Amino acid sequence: MNKKQSLFHIAKRDTLPWYKSFAIRGCAILLALVGCAVVTMLLTGENPVNIFATIFKGAFGSARKSWVTFQNLAVLLGISLAVTPAFKMRFWNIGAEGQVLIGCLATAACMICLADKLPNAVLILVSLAAALAAGALWGFLPAFFKAKWNTNETLFTLMMNYIATQLAAFFIIVWEVPKGAGKIGIINQGTEAGWLPVVGGQKYLLVILVVAVLTVFMYIYLNYSKHGYEIAVVGESQRTASYAGIKVERVIVRTMVLSGAVCGLMGLLLTAGTDHTLTTTIVGGRGFTAVMVSWMAKFNPIIMIFTSLLLVVLGRGASEISSTFGLNQSFSDILTGIILFFIIGSEFFITYRVSLRKGGKKEA
Repeated sequence: MNKKQSLFHIAKRDTLPWYKSFAIRGCAILLALVGCAVVTMLLTGENPVNIFATIFKGAFGSARKSWVTFQNLAVLLGISLAVTPAFKMRFWNIGAEGQVLIGCLATAACMICLADKLPNAVLILVSLAAALAAGALWGFLPAFFKAKWNTNETLFTLMMNYIATQLAAFFIIVWEVPKGAGKIGIINQGTEAGWLPVVGGQKYLLVILVVAVLTVFMYIYLNYSKHGYEIAVVGESQRTASYAGIKVERVIVRTMVLSGAVCGLMGLLLTAGTDHTLTTTIVGGRGFTAVMVSWMAKFNPIIMIFTSLLLVVLGRGASEISSTFGLNQSFSDILTGIILFFIIGSEFFITYRVSLRKGGKKEA
């Protein structure tokens, strides 16, 4: 029986040189901006150049706005770095939100319960140890069950988010000030016990510096260490890893403990470094956004800086758009969706070659 061939032929490419991949992604971003401009004119009638300028102003319009933008970038980047080893291992860790929150809870517990019992430097070290341990535990549990009984890590890590949220909600009621307020408020506002030190006179600089060091560490760890090599092999094929003598179960547990511990560290930076409080929404959904950042960057910590910056700038610009043009948050989300659609779509053309078939040939 004869059938007509498809008009296009799709074949998997060999690995493209970095400059070609960069060019494809650059073209995708330009097309995304054109698409955003068209949508802006059709939906609002506003000049798209003014919209883009307002977004930029919302992120970098003043020194304070710039510092907040870079702090938000650092937090999102840090959480993205935390989930990257697990995702590179093909362990679907959807629990970063809970792992960061449990680190926030552990930090808050130390700051509230030990504030008058320990010197400030010791209190900070105890808070750090507690946050790392809590995050590591939240990473260990799904990894252990996955390694031993092959449980579904997506559902397991997702459910751990809810447990962390409810634990935080419980202790917020226990520690609420004043009673009946339903919130903690600023912890140790008078004494600043347990607060991380301010570096260079800037509240957010310490967080930025810590995440910068973490980025370099994670890049070296994933690309030049034995552990990073084992993660990559397990991600490619667990069977191949076993044949190569790699203990897959150990790698799974070790990697998720690391992932959870880094999330716990980000929890410490949030609670003791910038926010100085605890709420069930303190992570703000960045645990889920980090998944997208990691995937868009192809697990490359350096590229994650730029993907994180893109999302943070769009998010920061949303409020500026709202106040300047009277447009709500949804419009910024539309622009974000368009840009992400083009960027993610460009990965298809980096991985596959699309060519037009000659003629309308039929095959038997």
